[in-house]
Amino acid sequence: MPLANERQLVLQAQAGNSEAFGQLYDAYMERIYRFVYFRVEDQQTAEDITSQVFLKAWSNLDRFRFSRTPYLAWLYTIAHNTVIDHYRTRKVTTALDDVQLSQPDHSEVVENEIDMTAEMQSIKSALQTLTDDQQRVLTLKFIEGMSNNEIARHLGKREGAIRALQMRGLQALAKQLEEKMVL
Repeated sequence: MPLANERQLVLQAQAGNSEAFGQLYDAYMERIYRFVYFRVEDQQTAEDITSQVFLKAWSNLDRFRFSRTPYLAWLYTIAHNTVIDHYRTRKVTTALDDVQLSQPDHSEVVENEIDMTAEMQSIKSALQTLTDDQQRVLTLKFIEGMSNNEIARHLGKREGAIRALQMRGLQALAKQLEEKMVL
């Protein structure tokens, strides 16, 4: 849901009011973070990219126009492009923090965490095999909780096209996950 006074806050931020931009950040940071998180490999990277998104939004706020697209859609576009930039420039590394030594008396908790992590990784991996439009539609629908009408406006498509992308995306996702379970 867009802020009731979003337009006023954007105009104030464009005039240099950092407090107005702070209110926009507070209202949309969590949604942008979730959007990014389901496209990258870990929480730290998602946090870093989310910060980059808002820095880019602040730096380029003078370019934003209400007539072209809603402010939140503009943020999602910046987030999408920043994730793409991340994958273009990343180097594969593993942080030592990610390596966890288990204690014998906590083995069940560790197993559950491993299972949950594996499931999330499978879903992320399967999502990445979908087309860009299918990924966006499924993320906006099931992670962001947007309606088909909101997604259609956000992506500049008809609602029927959104339903079709959603159906094909879910079918492809189910097939990918089913194949991984067979292996």
